[in-house]
Amino acid sequence: MLETVIPVPLTITEHGTIRIGHSRVSLDSVVHHYKLGATAEQIAYSFPSLSLADIHIAIAYYLTHREEIEEYMRRQEAEADEIQRMVESDPEHQRRMTELRERILARWDAQKRGAGESHHK
Repeated sequence: MLETVIPVPLTITEHGTIRIGHSRVSLDSVVHHYKLGATAEQIAYSFPSLSLADIHIAIAYYLTHREEIEEYMRRQEAEADEIQRMVESDPEHQRRMTELRERILARWDAQKRGAGESHHK
């Protein structure tokens, strides 16, 4: 007997992200790699927590529900952009980023000075 129903290993998180199986890999990630031309085997190499079968099923689901998945991915991207805008406009975030940038530049300067001293010895 031929089984005609294959369960789709997709779950939706409380934040609306579609994940593959019990992994933390999003459907978006697999579709992104697939659209860049990666094979299922190459995707499996990039995401070792996924089985090759689950990747093939996820790709097949995308191909048979392309319009809905593309819309879902547009919404996910718009939400991520909005969150990024909110974070980047937060004065506290801006202050922390300025402090981090100053520490990195100071460390880089110190390393350059240290490298210059070792060449002069």
